[in-house]
Amino acid sequence: MSSPTGPAGLPVRMPRPRQPGRHRRPEPLAAPEGAPALVLAVPGTPSAATRSLAEEVVSIARSELPGLDARIGYLDGDDAEFPTLQSVLAHAGEERTARYEQARAAGLDVKEPEGPVAVVVPLLAGPDSALLRVVRQAVMDSRVAADLTDVLGPHPLLAEALHVRLSEAGLARADRARLFTVATAADGIILASVGGDEAVQAAGITGMLLAARLAVPVMAAALDQEGSIASVAEQLRASGSQQLALAPYLIGPEIDPGLIEEAAKEAGCSAAEALGPYPAIGKLALAKYTTALGIAPQQPQGAPTR
Repeated sequence: MSSPTGPAGLPVRMPRPRQPGRHRRPEPLAAPEGAPALVLAVPGTPSAATRSLAEEVVSIARSELPGLDARIGYLDGDDAEFPTLQSVLAHAGEERTARYEQARAAGLDVKEPEGPVAVVVPLLAGPDSALLRVVRQAVMDSRVAADLTDVLGPHPLLAEALHVRLSEAGLARADRARLFTVATAADGIILASVGGDEAVQAAGITGMLLAARLAVPVMAAALDQEGSIASVAEQLRASGSQQLALAPYLIGPEIDPGLIEEAAKEAGCSAAEALGPYPAIGKLALAKYTTALGIAPQQPQGAPTR
């Protein structure tokens, strides 16, 4: 005989009620059906290393948003091994049209697709007007409706990523709260960007966040302006910093890696690696996409200052 406790008096496993109030867990976010593709616009000369980096970034984005259609388009691609941004966008548009026509042919009552075919996210930490012009031109040449987002920074998560890269190179303590020292820890950081004065100003915002994490002065400089790195190194030494480090405010593909080595020599200091496929890069790319579509509950939060 059955009872509220189940057959033969055995307890019944009931679903846990949703926790009320502001501390309840948010519902998991998933990509809406038919949502535009996220197309990562990758600058620089394509290579196996660049492709691996871009694939890891979109993999992080997919893991954060199940069902996400994420693709990669190269600004200097060859449409064979490395598809150009223009061709990726055009292909996404053709696929959407084909799906609609197939549904109509099957007798389904479907609405003609509207809105953007894709949301293009430049794989850039900071503004670079020359590269962004190339991205905009590729979007126009594709002849499909696509939204173009801003670059990924400035953002607290990029300050976290810079901190991690410096600590990996032995140029900063991994956690200021722990009582240990790093013999090679820098007491002044040169934050190296590309994109001219606008990029330096934007990098400076993230630089202030990095300075708060490390409790050392951080100044931004332009890799693509002659004398900028040396000038900033001189300013830091004049203010009392004796052991400098260069932190590339770059994801990687946008410049020749040799420029970072040359800049470090010019400043007379060691350099950390570029940001690369740090998890925050994929999360920020996704945040740009979801914000553009109005489906993001909030921007990704930066880690607490250490």
